[in-house]
Amino acid sequence: MSERAVPFHCPYCGDEDLRPHEEGHGAWECGACNRAFQLKFLGLLARGLQPNSTGGEPI
Repeated sequence: MSERAVPFHCPYCGDEDLRPHEEGHGAWECGACNRAFQLKFLGLLARGLQPNSTGGEPI
């Protein structure tokens, strides 16, 4: 999986002054609060999946 998620705002201070971080691929730094962070995909949630009426695969 590629690490292409682009944040719209800093998760710590909410500012939009973001730029790619020099140290790591997929890392970002905030110019307002001087924090560096990385977005990471954790997985898909199974919430809301219910089997269909025939007992087959979830719909």
